[in-house]
Amino acid sequence: MNRARVWHGVTFVVVLAALVLQAVLVVQGGRVLDDADMPPLATRLLRLVSYFTIQSNIAVAVVSGILLRRPDADGRGFRVLRLDAVIAITVTGLVHFFLLRPLLDLEGADAMADLLLHVVVPLLAFVGWLLLGPRPRITARTIGLALIWPVLWLGYTLLMGEINGWYPYPFIDVGTLGYPRTLLNAAGVTLLFLLLFALAALADRLLPAAPTGPSPRP
Repeated sequence: MNRARVWHGVTFVVVLAALVLQAVLVVQGGRVLDDADMPPLATRLLRLVSYFTIQSNIAVAVVSGILLRRPDADGRGFRVLRLDAVIAITVTGLVHFFLLRPLLDLEGADAMADLLLHVVVPLLAFVGWLLLGPRPRITARTIGLALIWPVLWLGYTLLMGEINGWYPYPFIDVGTLGYPRTLLNAAGVTLLFLLLFALAALADRLLPAAPTGPSPRP
């Protein structure tokens, strides 16, 4: 149980530091992907929280904070949030590595924030779930509810893009790709989500229950 608290504590500190660093860089005018313009601060902050990367890191921060206090946490809402955090941050890491990393040319603090948000936090979150759980926690209902957030994010992103012409990622940029290609790309990412949900449910069933030992005091 102490080992779990240490891991979740480290994860919480790292993700919080990464989010704060990225927010400071955005306030100061740091680069996000390949943005060349410099919109007003309010617009930059709205765009920051519109990135799935940022939302998935926030989910990891919330879950890690809960698990730091109680490594065997449970409950319907927690199960959905935990599954969403693990799968979303894993998708974030995979999409960044295969689709977005070739587009980036970052240096200094911008490169550090990118590394933390897209590589370090995904590894900490995924390995922590794999080794420490908590599990079993995944049911078909949990998966169904966990799908709501990614679907809502996609709808919000496409709607906001129609309104202001800005899309957070090139592979869903309707203005450049058109709707057929954008929806095809979105379907591919959705299939990745479904595959990872299925693999997580299988691992949740086959791996030993975790954490072990006496439960901490509520």
